Order: sequence, then C-alpha cells, then structure tokens
Amino acid sequence: MYRRFIKRIFDFFISLCFIIALFIPMAVIAVLIKCSSEGPVFFKQERIGYKEKIFKIYKFRTMYINAPNVATAQLKDSDKWITKIGKILRKTSLDELPQLINILLGHMSFVGPRPCIPSEKELFKERKKVNAYSVLPGLTGWAQVNGRDELDAVSKAEYDGYYVKNISLSMDIKCLLVTVKKTLSQEGVVEGNTDN
Repeated sequence: MYRRFIKRIFDFFISLCFIIALFIPMAVIAVLIKCSSEGPVFFKQERIGYKEKIFKIYKFRTMYINAPNVATAQLKDSDKWITKIGKILRKTSLDELPQLINILLGHMSFVGPRPCIPSEKELFKERKKVNAYSVLPGLTGWAQVNGRDELDAVSKAEYDGYYVKNISLSMDIKCLLVTVKKTLSQEGVVEGNTDN
C-alpha cells in the first residue's frame, strides 16, 4: 500500500534534489524577473490545502504588481497583466518551480489535486464531494494530465476524486511522466485561463 509517510519521504528527498540541481536556472529566472519589471521575484497566494487548511503557494511572479489577486480566469483582458518574461514562464510552466519549496515544507506533494484559491467556490464545493482534501495538493494532478485548463470545475473534481480513490506509486509515476510530456508539448494550456 502506498502510505502517506512513504509518499512524504519521496516528496521530501526528490524536491530537495531538484532544488539543489535547479538552483542556478532558478537564480537566472529570478534575475530576469527582477530586471524586467518592478516587484518581488516570488508571487505568494493563499490556497486551500490538506484538510481544507489554508497555506501560501510560491510561484515566480508572472504578472505586474498592480494585477488583481484572483485566478487569471477571473480577470478581464488577463493578457495585459502578464509581463513579457511571465508569458514565457507560463507557457513553459517554469513559473511553478518555486512550488518545490512547498513540497519540501510538506504543504504539497508532487502529485495531487491542484490547490485552488478560496474564491474558486464551485471547484471547492465539488472537491469536497469527492473527498479531494483528504490528500495533499499537488504540483501536478490527474486533472492536469486529462485536460488541465480545458476542464470545468465538475470535471476537475471528478478526476481528483478518481485520483483519491486510486492513489498509488504507479499512478503517481504515470502522472508525472504524462505531465512532462504535456508540458513540453504545451497540450491543454489555455493562456489567460491559468493560475496567477
């Protein structure tokens, strides 16, 4: 059985290895963000995590500092709020790299339901129905490899529920491999309809 403490050990050591290995590329990205627009390198936002507890997620900042602090899908003309370097980071998903810190700290796992923000009330409600908050949220998830931004809240929750019922090491590995493939091909990404 794929117990939570085994998954946690895997998450801790792999995230630590990635942080060390990617330190220089992440430092370069940080410099580019700082030089290209005013504001901090990192974007922090409250998300709903394990057992519905609120935590702060870390990302590389991809928007101007005066952008509204909501999900990008809730913005009108969202493209005007995204910086030039931010567009590249989003398309390549490199803006997600700081979440390795969240994984290291135990806020997240590599695989699990993507954490939503408190204002995404429909998704929150649908996820409660399928017990999605009984596992750690993930850097990637079953919904992400089965449609990502193209899915509505009900469909996302259904995939999250399937993951919770069938969680295993083999499923996590499959999810990670498909995520790498889809990230490289940018399949399922809808610009302007992603997380901030």
